[in-house]
Amino acid sequence: MTSSSISLALPVTRRRRHLAARWAPVLFLAPSVALLLLFLLYPLLESFHLSLLKWNGLGANGIFTGTDNWVTLLHDTVFWHALGNNLLLGLMSVLVQLPIAMALALMLDKASRGSRILKILYFLPLLFSSVAVGVVFKNILDPNFGPINAGLHALGLDALAQDWLGDKRYALGSVIAVICWQNVPFYMILFLAGLASFPPELHEAATLDRATPATIFWRIKMPHLQGTIRTAAMLSVIGSLRYFDLIYVMTGGEPDGSSEVMATYMYRTVFASFQLGYGSTIASAMFLVVTLIAGFGMRLTRRFETQV
Repeated sequence: MTSSSISLALPVTRRRRHLAARWAPVLFLAPSVALLLLFLLYPLLESFHLSLLKWNGLGANGIFTGTDNWVTLLHDTVFWHALGNNLLLGLMSVLVQLPIAMALALMLDKASRGSRILKILYFLPLLFSSVAVGVVFKNILDPNFGPINAGLHALGLDALAQDWLGDKRYALGSVIAVICWQNVPFYMILFLAGLASFPPELHEAATLDRATPATIFWRIKMPHLQGTIRTAAMLSVIGSLRYFDLIYVMTGGEPDGSSEVMATYMYRTVFASFQLGYGSTIASAMFLVVTLIAGFGMRLTRRFETQV
């Protein structure tokens, strides 16, 4: 091979290598992007499309009604009540789950002997199926045969025994308590991971400066954990807006819609009332609400973020 042919082949080889390096990431990402488009973007767009139809889901074609379903949704008191229950669930999740999870994480972070066993025990509720948890607590809270009312009767506290899931004054509160019980371990592990990344030399320096444990926690550890706390709060609120299975098993949104949330209302609308178009409107509204609240929450928490 002559020197001229070699000099001509080198640029061609370099171009091929450049093209291979340029297109290799695209080829590797293509299957994942295709799956995301197929199972996330397409159902989302189809949900918005179905929200413009009046359709029971059984016939061949739906009737195009434009924005009639959205207008109906704006005046639907059941939907707004369900949204209010979702927001209350999100608020109570942040105010109840996160402080308890933080307290457990701090306790386990300081514990040395038996900490592994405690971590496993505290993490167990999260490993159970939500449907199984719902069935168990539905029997525990049973007004006639449940152990809670039986214990209250045995202690002579008959006035405190209630129909926890059948009385609209207590149904939502009882469900929220069970949800908090099941999900606290997740945030506990999240906070434990954040505490594990805390530099020990900072703690030693603060101890040498005679800082109290409370001062170390509020002035040093809390700023270090602000990213973890922000993530936990966002996950808690977003999860509360999308909650379905445990509530459906325990109450089904009853009694009288007192424990109704957006997901259970959507389910009943589609599968009990056979209003696929209006049910898709509720689902699309859920997506918009979650997106808006998540975006607002991220901007709000970043505004109060401090430099560590």
